[in-house]
Amino acid sequence: MKLGYLFVVLCVCPMLAQAEIYKAVDADGHVTYSSTPIKGGKKLILEPLPTMMPQQVPADFPRVDNQTQRGRDDTRRKILQDELNAEEKLLEEAKQNLTEGESNPEVFKGADSRTYRNVAKYEEKIKPLQDQVDLHKNNIEALKTELSKLPK
Repeated sequence: MKLGYLFVVLCVCPMLAQAEIYKAVDADGHVTYSSTPIKGGKKLILEPLPTMMPQQVPADFPRVDNQTQRGRDDTRRKILQDELNAEEKLLEEAKQNLTEGESNPEVFKGADSRTYRNVAKYEEKIKPLQDQVDLHKNNIEALKTELSKLPK
């Protein structure tokens, strides 16, 4: 019973997706499209879009044997792993730069000879350092994702 109900729903859905389209152009030349009638608008008659059959792969299409593909995958894995290692080193350097930047706050001497923190200058200094840390973290995640997609 459920299968029959599902079949009916699937058959009716494409009919529900069809809508009438109306087009209106105002005095300034602005074009408006709507699915409901518009004052001064005309109903558009749209022809159905052509459909294409999937193309068949020609029999003489060059194919790569498993050993060649495995070699390509291994080369790609090595390149990605080298990039990952380099990004991890850059992340450590960026974290170290951020830590150093955070430990050296921006200060200024006030008129009363007291030392005050310059928060705006500090945030201006820290933001690019944090952006570098975030950039390397994102790069590492992307490289790990690409490595996980390679066949074992």
